[in-house]
Amino acid sequence: MKKDMTVGSPMKIILLFSLPVLLGGIFQQFYNMVDTIIVGQYLGEDALAAVGSTGCLMFLVLGFANGIAQGFGVMIAHAFGAKDGKLLKHYVALSLTLTMIVSVVLTVPTVIWSKPLLIWLKTPQNILGLADSYIRIIFAGILCTMAYNVAAGILRGIGDSKTPLYFLIFSSALNIALDLFCIVVLHLGTAGAAYATVIAQGTAAVLCFVVMFRKHDILRTGREDYYLDATGVRNMLAVGIPMALNYSITAIGTMILQVAINVFGSTVMAAFTAAAKVSQLATQTMPTLGTAMATYCGQNLGAAKYDRIYKGMKCAFLLSFVAAGTAAALCCLAGPYMIGWFIHHPSAETMGYAMKYLYLSSTCLLPLAWIFIYRNALQGLNRGFVPMISGVVELVSRYMAIKIAAKSFGYAGVCFADPFTWLTTGLLLLFAYLIWKHRSRKQHA
Repeated sequence: MKKDMTVGSPMKIILLFSLPVLLGGIFQQFYNMVDTIIVGQYLGEDALAAVGSTGCLMFLVLGFANGIAQGFGVMIAHAFGAKDGKLLKHYVALSLTLTMIVSVVLTVPTVIWSKPLLIWLKTPQNILGLADSYIRIIFAGILCTMAYNVAAGILRGIGDSKTPLYFLIFSSALNIALDLFCIVVLHLGTAGAAYATVIAQGTAAVLCFVVMFRKHDILRTGREDYYLDATGVRNMLAVGIPMALNYSITAIGTMILQVAINVFGSTVMAAFTAAAKVSQLATQTMPTLGTAMATYCGQNLGAAKYDRIYKGMKCAFLLSFVAAGTAAALCCLAGPYMIGWFIHHPSAETMGYAMKYLYLSSTCLLPLAWIFIYRNALQGLNRGFVPMISGVVELVSRYMAIKIAAKSFGYAGVCFADPFTWLTTGLLLLFAYLIWKHRSRKQHA
């Protein structure tokens, strides 16, 4: 199951590694998609708008947690690429220890302040209670979510992208069953959808850890591996914290967007929620390529194989065009059918709002692919500063677009914020990688 990405054809290795990650990403989307579909079909548009209104908060908190987890996986890849077994086991032990600490630090304040945060986001009063019931339980289960992402990150760090997929498929099926049971049978409302998500994610985490320790000897830790040393903690957090902050800064931009959407009422909120879900599913190849390039660059940096890094990044650049073209086709052609997955018999007005976002966002999907590829690659290359700055650029661009365009064009102006943001941020990260490549070639000539 392990895959050494420091040898062999870069394109073939990236594609073989990416396929299970892509399938896993699609099933991961099912956690929220199934919640959204069942909530929209059985509980109505208000409940759908309530769950959708929590998306930016979830992204802010869970994105921070998962960014740290992803950073831990990069350090695992460095140690694996360098063939340092002792350091690898210590990094695994540190990942587990820091996961427990970070989970507790994030869970307590978010559970306490969930409702005030929703009020600050100008969540409409008629859906405030439904939204709080959902997000409070999601926050209480941060440990389950982060544990799965840490386990998956560790396994992917050694090139095993299949094991996380297998258990995600199982937990996705479990999530569907629990959604129906909690919402249709127990009548728990939006809280039932949250319970189903947390339980299913926790199950996937436990199964990943069981296989991780039983099948991979190089990951099996002992008591001697569990110690907090300044160098190890600093190395782990030096990669994890910038990735986490990057997610959080992006989430703040999403919160600004959500506040702008909330002003238009629950009908527009429901339409935007459904459209955003379609877009996330259509663009799933992009974070997949990002995950693959973080591991690929991390292993080859650990092995000091710089020529392989250049070749791999060239392959990723070519694949970005395929990913963007496929996503645009899905959004524009299949969008009207996919909107119906989330909203039962959507009105012409609701469908119009949803498709307006999909049409506008499809214009800049290529730069979005670059954001995922080059941001993750630079993180894997231990160049976390520029990706973190790109998050600030992303935030400022989105805020400026909303402030300027929303006044003149209303909802259409708000929808324009995403493509404008992707264009500015994607170009910044592309140029940042090219500068690193130029300097690296001179240094290692």
